[in-house]
Amino acid sequence: MSTAYLLLGSNLGDRKATLAAAVVRLGSWAGKVTAQSGLYETAAWGLEEQPAFLNQAVELHTDLSPLDLLAACQQVEQQAGRERLVRWGARTLDVDILLYDDLIVELAELQVPHPRLPERRFALVPLAEIAAEVVHPGFGKTVTQLLADCQDELTVNRINY
Repeated sequence: MSTAYLLLGSNLGDRKATLAAAVVRLGSWAGKVTAQSGLYETAAWGLEEQPAFLNQAVELHTDLSPLDLLAACQQVEQQAGRERLVRWGARTLDVDILLYDDLIVELAELQVPHPRLPERRFALVPLAEIAAEVVHPGFGKTVTQLLADCQDELTVNRINY
């Protein structure tokens, strides 16, 4: 079994319900969800004129290869009504593979670790909640160290429902 860390994000519709359904689907289709962060709200990153995102990190134990996991994540996105119209645009669901064991994958369709992970506070904060001591294979730093070094000033607020 491999361990993958994913980031779920939603800024359209019932964001909380969308993330909860995504966790269930990932557990059914891709492996076993073994940890979940709390929910965090952040302003949109990249294309800023859109609703705030709700984000959550999950740990997944999977038998799927990185490419097969990507396909499963995209299937979960489609089930949630994801349409890919504008890069970094509003979406019902986004599922990113942040880390996959200690692998480094550099393909046209998939890069793992996620290439922008070290510069995205909205990904590092929830990831640090469930994987603080996991080491980024490209930088040799823990998630906690990456978060301490992150220059992103975007506010990340934990949401209590």
